[in-house]
Amino acid sequence: MHDDESLSPSRVKKELHDLRVQAEGSLKKASSKNDIESIRVQYLGKKGNLSNILKLLGSFPADKRREIGKVANEARDFIENLIEAGFNNLQNEVRNKILDEKIDVTLPGRMPALGHRHPLNLISQQILEVLTSLGFDLVQGPEIEHDFYNFEALNIPQDHPAREMQDTFYVNKDIVLRTQTSPVQIRTMLSLKETPIRIVSMGRVFRRDQDITHSPIFHQIEGLFVDKHVTFADLKGTLTVFIERIFSKKACIRMRPSYFPFTEPSAEVDVSCFACDGAGCRLCKETGFIEILGAGMVDPEVFKAANLDPEKVSGFAFGIGVERVAMLKYGISDIRHFYDNDLRFLSQF
Repeated sequence: MHDDESLSPSRVKKELHDLRVQAEGSLKKASSKNDIESIRVQYLGKKGNLSNILKLLGSFPADKRREIGKVANEARDFIENLIEAGFNNLQNEVRNKILDEKIDVTLPGRMPALGHRHPLNLISQQILEVLTSLGFDLVQGPEIEHDFYNFEALNIPQDHPAREMQDTFYVNKDIVLRTQTSPVQIRTMLSLKETPIRIVSMGRVFRRDQDITHSPIFHQIEGLFVDKHVTFADLKGTLTVFIERIFSKKACIRMRPSYFPFTEPSAEVDVSCFACDGAGCRLCKETGFIEILGAGMVDPEVFKAANLDPEKVSGFAFGIGVERVAMLKYGISDIRHFYDNDLRFLSQF
């Protein structure tokens, strides 16, 4: 458009009208998204037909520019609406084609992959269910503990060699990361100040120890029963029921004399090997038994620290490592598997 007639407002308006007609005709022939996109670039792109026409606006006076600009905007909106409708029509055609296919809507859908309970959670829940069914109440305590509750009140003074056995993480000289769940027993006895006390505590504990069977962070569950005339026979009976429900009704326990500063007498408790039924195998090192937990009668010094009279009350306590039970029950050889977050391992449970 180089002659005077081509530069007239009427001629530009006609060009814009023709542009709308051409775009509409082209879109009717489009059969794919690529076709529609090519039409969009051809008419609305930076170097498209509409842009070439708009370059002529600078040749007209202001009032004519406004008049032609209005027509140009209407043409742009018209073409944009056509393009959007073209895309929508193609999507509807694809959707209708799919719906026209023979589909059995009664077939079950694909179930999403579900998560798995962590083996430590499974074992913890099983242990808690058994103990709560025996009348124990769940209590909690802090993981960052005062030296008094973690050691001194449990008959482990500053110079006691048992402190070396604990491999403690010290925050400062008076504050530690608890090495066991036993401090919860002291806190509970001090707060209740009366018997009977029948509690179970569960949580993370921390020690400087790490190999395939030990972790610096692991989990303990500990039980405490305090009342008048509690005997070692009560402890054995409770543990017998506990072991039978956790492992097997065929399981039996063996109690060997041991030493813990906070119990007297103390015992290591073994369970008959569930792999060989006590006949002897590699798992139980040919002994027929596997060490499973520690237990004993509460030491009188612990009662004194908890402001209870050892002449009037007695009690027993026992503690068990959750990882230890899980490794034995599920045949896991390396404790680190529990913390690797490997889905190949976790999906087995």
